[in-house]
This record gives sequence, structure tokens and C-alpha cells, in this order.
Amino acid sequence: MGCSHDCSSCSSNCKENKESLLEELNKYSKVKKVIGVVSGKGGVGKSLVTSMLAVAFNRRGAKTAVLDADITGPSIPKAFGKHERALACDKGILPAESETGIKIMSINLLLEHETDPVVWRSPMITGTVKQFWTDVYWGDVDYMFVDMPPGTGDVPLTVFQSLPVDGIIVVASPQELVSMIVEKAVKMAQMMNVPVLGIVENMSYFVCPDCGKKFSVFGESHIDEVAEKYNTKVLAKLPIDPQIATFVDNGKIEAFDGNYLDEACEEIEKILNK
Repeated sequence: MGCSHDCSSCSSNCKENKESLLEELNKYSKVKKVIGVVSGKGGVGKSLVTSMLAVAFNRRGAKTAVLDADITGPSIPKAFGKHERALACDKGILPAESETGIKIMSINLLLEHETDPVVWRSPMITGTVKQFWTDVYWGDVDYMFVDMPPGTGDVPLTVFQSLPVDGIIVVASPQELVSMIVEKAVKMAQMMNVPVLGIVENMSYFVCPDCGKKFSVFGESHIDEVAEKYNTKVLAKLPIDPQIATFVDNGKIEAFDGNYLDEACEEIEKILNK
């Protein structure tokens, strides 16, 4: 009803629109599953969860990759200790590879200096995200995780419409305000007909190193109520763990031996393989 047939400016996810906007993957690559990692606001640990999921699935024997769609605030390369510039071959741009073989593409791998700011308008940002899908030689990938910028703006919309996203994982923190923001992200996914695989709550609690007692530093969590309301699951509740920050700061996220997301990986596999 009232369709202008101008799909480029439309947020609807009708069948014709989705088919018309999907970009073709690099012809030398094969990606089996695409999982978006989103958050309604910044600072909740979305990139951390993205990195940890890629590592966790990699440890389970899957070939994993991370497409860093946060063009103006990229942080994936630092977590993996990748600072060199990306190269190219006749098949496309070559993604960086971590120590354990996780493939990574981020704008920071294309800048002359990784601290250079990306001061671009939206069309250039969304165009770059599409090129990370079409022009990068990913090879064979079982699970690609797309680390998206916070909010429900142009980049999430572009990813949902241009990539064959199999589902999203929403990252949140315990504050009640964040619960409201989570609902916005979940509703956007529903509007775009993208399945919500579940929610990961970061900074959920802190374990005292002396007595072992758990403390809810940011107040009691409301994430279970939000998950129930939208008929989805809480995949994991991650603690405040200073060790994780140390490993990320040193570019050694793969060396962190915590198993916080093991059960989440099992649940994600079950959902995607149904």
C-alpha cells in the first residue's frame, strides 16, 4: 500500500525489497552463516562479545570471520592485535588473519594510520560496509560475525538489507535504561524480519576475588523480563572481569581461556540448524 518502488530509501523488508537490495558476496568466497551483533547504545561491550563469539566458535572447529561494520569506531583489530594494513590479490582484498586463523576486515586495516579518524558522511560509510562483503576475499567461512555500530541507523539498516543475515545477537548491560534501548534493537530486527538469536548481558555482575560473592554493580538485571517479552533467550550473562580487559588491551583476546560463551555457542548452533 502506497509503495513508491524506491527501495533505496525504504526500511520495509518486503520480499521484493530484500531481493533487490542484497549484495553479491565476493565470487571466490563462501559464507554459510551471517550473524549480526548489535546494541541499542554504545559502551555495552558489543565488540568484546563479537570477538569472544568468533574465538569461541573457532575453538569449536568452525571457520570464523569478523566483518567490522563500525566504520567510525572500529575496535576489532586491536582486540586481535592486528595493526598491519590489508593487502589485495586478484581475488579481492585480503582480510587479516589472527593467530588462530580468524579472518578480520576493518577500516583500520585500510587507513594509513590506525588512529586517523574516519570523517565520512553516511553514503560513504554504508558503501564501505557493502564493499567489505563484495570486495573482500573471505574464502570459506562457517560463521561470519558482523560487529555493528550502536543504534538503529544507516549501518544496521544497510547490513540487514544488503547481507543475508541469519540472525542477530543483542548486547546489553544491566541498567534499566539499557533494557529500554534493547527493546528498540529487538523491534528493529522484527521490523526487518531478521531473527533475534538471543541477548548477551555484559557487565552483569562482579565476583569478589576474596570471598567469591557476586555483586550486581550496575543494579539488578531486567534482561530476563525483556527476553521473555520478546520470546527470545538470554544466551549469557558476562561478569566484569578485569582479565578480559587486559587481554583485549594487549591484542590477545584469543589467549583468554574463559568459557563464558560456550553455552551461548551451543544455543546459537541449535537455533541456526533448526
